[in-house]
Amino acid sequence: FFSAAAFSFSPLRFRIRGYDADWNTTLMNGIPVDNLDNGFTPWGLWGGLNDVMRNRDVSVGLRSNTFAFGDLGTTTNLDSRASKQRKQTNIGYAISNRNYNHRISITHSTGVSKKGWAFTFSGSFRGADEGYVPGTYYNSFSYFVAVDKRINQKHLLSFTAFGAPTENGRQGAAVQEAMDLTGSNYYNPNWGYQNGKKRNASVAKTHQPFLILTHDFRISNKTNLVTAVGYSFGERVVTALDWYNTADPRPDYYRYLPSYQTDLNQQAQVIDAWRNNPAVSQVNWDRLYDVNRNSTETIRNVGGINGNNITGRRSRYIIEDRVIDTRRFNFNTVLNSQVTKHMEFMSGISFQHQKNNYFKRINDLLGGDFYVNLNQFAERDFPNNPTANQFDINNPNRVLYKGDRYGWDYDIDVTRYAAWAQSVFRYNRWDFFVAGELSQTSFYREGNNRNGLFPNNSFGKSATQNFTNYSAKGGFTYKLDGRNYFYMNGAYMTRA
Repeated sequence: FFSAAAFSFSPLRFRIRGYDADWNTTLMNGIPVDNLDNGFTPWGLWGGLNDVMRNRDVSVGLRSNTFAFGDLGTTTNLDSRASKQRKQTNIGYAISNRNYNHRISITHSTGVSKKGWAFTFSGSFRGADEGYVPGTYYNSFSYFVAVDKRINQKHLLSFTAFGAPTENGRQGAAVQEAMDLTGSNYYNPNWGYQNGKKRNASVAKTHQPFLILTHDFRISNKTNLVTAVGYSFGERVVTALDWYNTADPRPDYYRYLPSYQTDLNQQAQVIDAWRNNPAVSQVNWDRLYDVNRNSTETIRNVGGINGNNITGRRSRYIIEDRVIDTRRFNFNTVLNSQVTKHMEFMSGISFQHQKNNYFKRINDLLGGDFYVNLNQFAERDFPNNPTANQFDINNPNRVLYKGDRYGWDYDIDVTRYAAWAQSVFRYNRWDFFVAGELSQTSFYREGNNRNGLFPNNSFGKSATQNFTNYSAKGGFTYKLDGRNYFYMNGAYMTRA
């Protein structure tokens, strides 16, 4: 049931017991890989690497496990070390009508040699020139390298590196009126024709490589210590249309729909245009370029410097990048020991640090020479405030070119320490366990711009928020016979 619900029911947004995704914990080769900012598991960072991600332990609910304190929903440990991969060379091809059309993969694992070395290499490509929804596409490459060295019977060193650079044209939400006018439930307002080809204004790009180093120390036949460090870095980018003091470029903006028109003749004309003219129902790229090419303007006192004036074609429409640049460091060590015939003891400590830089960036000036770092909505709402429209008072009237940052620019810094311990007791008819965890979470925001709407508290480091949290859980199992087990588990948890 768990396997079916996790995959087959996921398009229906089905969730076991109704738990959100942040109530599930995932580890890989001994380190937690959940995002610290929202608690979600970034499955897409190793998408397409199914062949090397099959080794997993899953603990459902509040049951005990050997690799972490656990979470309310599920706790999953992926073991992708080279020495744990089956010796094989596997070449695969799949055809699909979901996110992609074609998938090609190749995996080679050497197994453990007589000298204690093991290697695994894997790569795949998943792609679709156009998905199920018009204007969408999907291109994803995945790579994986793992090297293990068994030094002796007590020590095993493992290194794993992987990534999945992915780009996909996205589908946009649409109102029923637009779908009725175009005669399709798959109407997508994000694209339009440019030079006879479909161009999507909303494109997602992700590449965040992950590096993991693991040390497995077999202290004795009954005690084992696994220590791991991991580092991940890279950007997630989503493009979007942005504009300044000009008509909204989105084709399904409510003022462009027939229902907004009060004149019946005009309403009929709009209905006819929506049904027969793609330039009306989709993004009109030609018009955006024409507006920018005819928009010559002089920007005065650029950067707050009197007399520093720049003249050129000021873009009224652009494509922006909405960027999340993530740096993630993890350390984790777990001790497992068979203390007596009936008692097992597990404990661990972890340190996690994540820094997300959120900012916007100029992707395409759409035929113009430059853009200006101004907030048009602040100009409208606060016409008597001369600095409210500045995204950065420290650098007013800043002229922007391709690749420049603008709009918002701030960091979220999150740190978490945790220590946990668990004892499990096993007997013929009864098993029971107790576990506890103590953790400390702290986070703060650091603004890189002094925003005109919030000049006193948008720039620099905020106060640090600190939370000390504790969790306890326990449970027992009654084994009626070899086929019927009764479980009861409970927990009390606090979270930041």
